[in-house]
Amino acid sequence: MRANALTRPDKTKRAAIYARFSTDLQDERSIEDQVALCRKYAERESLDVVAVFDDRARSGGSILGRDGLLALMDKARERSFDVIIVEALDRLSRDMEDLAGIHKRLSLLGIEMRAVHEGVVNTVLVGLRSLVGQLYREDNAHKVRRGQAGRVDKGLNAGGRTYGYGPVPGDPGKRTIIEAEADIVRRIFRDYVAGRTPRDIAHELNAEQFPPPRGRVWNASTINGNMQRGNGILNNELYAGRLVWNKVRMVKDPDTGKRISRPNTESDWQTTSVPDLAIVSGELFEAAQRRKKSRSVTHPSRQRRPRHILSGLLKCGACGAGMASNGKDPSGRVRIRCSAATESGICPDPKTFYLETVEAVVLNGLAAELRRPEVIAEYVRTYHAERKRLAADANRKRLRLERRLGELNREIDRLVDAIAKGQGDPAVLGPKSTLLDGERKQIIGELAESTPTTEVVALHPAMLARYEEQLTRLQAALAGGIRDGDMECAQAIRDLVETVTVFRDGARIGGVQVEISGRLTALLGEQAYPNRVRGVWGKMVAEEGLEPPTQGL
Repeated sequence: MRANALTRPDKTKRAAIYARFSTDLQDERSIEDQVALCRKYAERESLDVVAVFDDRARSGGSILGRDGLLALMDKARERSFDVIIVEALDRLSRDMEDLAGIHKRLSLLGIEMRAVHEGVVNTVLVGLRSLVGQLYREDNAHKVRRGQAGRVDKGLNAGGRTYGYGPVPGDPGKRTIIEAEADIVRRIFRDYVAGRTPRDIAHELNAEQFPPPRGRVWNASTINGNMQRGNGILNNELYAGRLVWNKVRMVKDPDTGKRISRPNTESDWQTTSVPDLAIVSGELFEAAQRRKKSRSVTHPSRQRRPRHILSGLLKCGACGAGMASNGKDPSGRVRIRCSAATESGICPDPKTFYLETVEAVVLNGLAAELRRPEVIAEYVRTYHAERKRLAADANRKRLRLERRLGELNREIDRLVDAIAKGQGDPAVLGPKSTLLDGERKQIIGELAESTPTTEVVALHPAMLARYEEQLTRLQAALAGGIRDGDMECAQAIRDLVETVTVFRDGARIGGVQVEISGRLTALLGEQAYPNRVRGVWGKMVAEEGLEPPTQGL
């Protein structure tokens, strides 16, 4: 042990290796080869490898979704190593912003970046390599699209599977018609032109248990699609023997790393005739398009449906899907119905309810429960405890930052004095001083952004009276202003309620129950609510009942 300590200096730097390859079409050995190359470099440079991180089949276009890189950065913040070794900088990222950000954060932590073929990485090298990496990535994207355009021009598949077609084994890009699926496509077009709605068609296909193109069930949107984007079975010109490509382009959201589609202008579309792939006649396809256009013209009075107090909060108790407006009865009362029942016909209990009944039950229940003094007292207690905790955390963080700022000021002053007196090498002390100054500026910024701690504010009795008055006004708004477009009330409900699940009450003919999941429940816990009755935060029985069965619904 003693001899080992003598042969290995105490100042040996700890190193972490990072490796990545881009797609699942590349060889898995690529990771092992990169790691082996980095280990040889570490051995030559007398670096002690303490960790290896990798990302397999992950693009270098974003740091999001790359667990290996994110884990490496987490360990870097813990000062688990002194050096990061990569085969080349494009293994870390091919995005200019991301690579510069990685370098900036590692520099702040005092961790070196080293590339096997280029040595220690500096700002100039990061700038050059990030530019080259991004240009390479964008150039590859242009080449891929050019290759796809060439395939489309020959009538070949540019990627993705279309319902009704399958690949030809041994002939890449060629497609053949799958007759069983083609029969469904023909049926959809015939039924639609005959006057059936996409919802009706989807209901029948689900009832007969035909497998959908994707997912578990057929939906109206699968059939109807979007005319602007050109998706959906009724919009797909391939069924009429015309291959249309480049209707949309995919872009990556820099904040989420997810690919999202954007429609292209019609002038960018590329069309190729493929009569051998036609499933329906041109006349039938054009008849479907004429009907779609006629149905897309909506009367101005119906273009925007009014938003209701519980819009987006309602859920079906039978299947868990959302609920939406489903027309009005002769008296003008709004009905609501399960969206799965409407779109797919798969809800096991597809009943309609009166919206005003559900709204009244929710609001009355909330008002009754939240007027209880025990609930208000618990809310105040929790509010005080949370404010004290946040204030203590903020104080601790501020003290830590101020202490570190003092250390940095003293250290920078010492380095400046040393340079001024000619003590030490300015080429070494200068960059170190710059690094410390960067950390100092960051801390000054954090201190400026942090708000000073304040005393915990007590809730005055007048404030509680005001709160109760607001609840009363909320009930009045339900009766008067909501249907006139007053959204202040709807927002107040959203501050209290997360979801409202609607059930049939099996104990009463035509009965309805609602189950409210409240945001205050999550904050205070169920024990805060004293009523312990079958009501709010459980299932509540409505004063009025379920709408009786109506012909045609």
